[in-house]
Amino acid sequence: MGMYFSGHLGDRLDLRIFLTVGMVGTGVFTSLFGLGYWGNIHSFYYFLIIQMAAGLFQSTGWPSVVAVVGKWFGKKKRGLIMGIWNAHTSIGNITGSLVASVLLSYGWGWSFVVPGVLITFFGLVVFFFLPVSPEAVGADEDEDEDEPQSPKKIGEALEVPFLRSEKMGNKDKAVGFIEAWKIPGVAPFALCLFFAKLVAYTFLYWLPFYISHTAIDGKYLSNETAGNLSTLFDVGGVVGGILAGHISDRLNARAITAASFMYCAIPALFFYRSYGHLSLPLNIFFMFITGMFVNGPYALITTAVSADLGTHSSLKGNSRALATVTAIIDGTGSVGAAIGPLLTGYISTKSWSLVFTMLMGAALIAGLFLTRLVVCEVTEKIEESRSQGGSPATRSSSPIDEV
Repeated sequence: MGMYFSGHLGDRLDLRIFLTVGMVGTGVFTSLFGLGYWGNIHSFYYFLIIQMAAGLFQSTGWPSVVAVVGKWFGKKKRGLIMGIWNAHTSIGNITGSLVASVLLSYGWGWSFVVPGVLITFFGLVVFFFLPVSPEAVGADEDEDEDEPQSPKKIGEALEVPFLRSEKMGNKDKAVGFIEAWKIPGVAPFALCLFFAKLVAYTFLYWLPFYISHTAIDGKYLSNETAGNLSTLFDVGGVVGGILAGHISDRLNARAITAASFMYCAIPALFFYRSYGHLSLPLNIFFMFITGMFVNGPYALITTAVSADLGTHSSLKGNSRALATVTAIIDGTGSVGAAIGPLLTGYISTKSWSLVFTMLMGAALIAGLFLTRLVVCEVTEKIEESRSQGGSPATRSSSPIDEV
């Protein structure tokens, strides 16, 4: 829930300082969690309060980094660039699991203290070296789609300075939380991400347990092997994020891409549950494919889509909505990320088939929430193909901007 407030603050404060405070605070409270090992602390409330405080500081991260990266790139290649950039989340998941497993033999406290020290160190690196926008280093902001082309008519030439002055006036005022919810496309994508992250985080938390308790080719894998094998889901997620970003750039259609991936995740989940136990190669293959289709739209929505909506045409050039919009979308998704694993803990005691049915239903609902946006994008494509005045490749705005 802290992410909603973090985005609101992120658009009003210096992102470099805001991100540094979040990283250092996260490092401090993560280390305090680990110090409970040497302090022989067994109080439930100590760990609860420390974990909640760490979560609040962590919530500053995603809205801030998406806002920073979003300011550096225009919309034409934002999907591909941010898809590649977003690979750091999966790499972080894999690295965190490996670091924790290696340090566990020295005492579980080290699994928290070492990451805490590392994030504090890199928080200081961010403070000294992060340029939050092109203007911070004297460069021009990439506004390839939003700025008008060189005017050829006198009327256009007179309008350009007016539009620029209007933008400059709007940039000083941050967009409010309720106002950000009203930006066309924010609510559908936020609700879509609720169910997309429900599926993704259920796999993140429960996949190692599921693998270790499912006979694959008649054999049960050890907990360590199951944990290492489950990282392939994140590897598929890296590929899916890059692929979804690239496709959405080529089609200039974020909603179509995200919805298509969510619908493809349904048969992927079905095949993984039905045939993943037959052999290890089949399990790896279907796990990779499932990770690609589940994490693909998740990555696309939390990066390129959030950045697009944070610079929506209805904002009239106001760039101080990026963090707020990102926080709304990813914050809503995080609620689903909390509910999914919780429901799985209850449902899995009855049947894992019911768990996968729940996940397939969630993927379906996620895609359905984008139906109106998909229809708008399809209609836009049909109109473009019929138009004789220009080709789709020369269009400068995204259909999302016109919803």
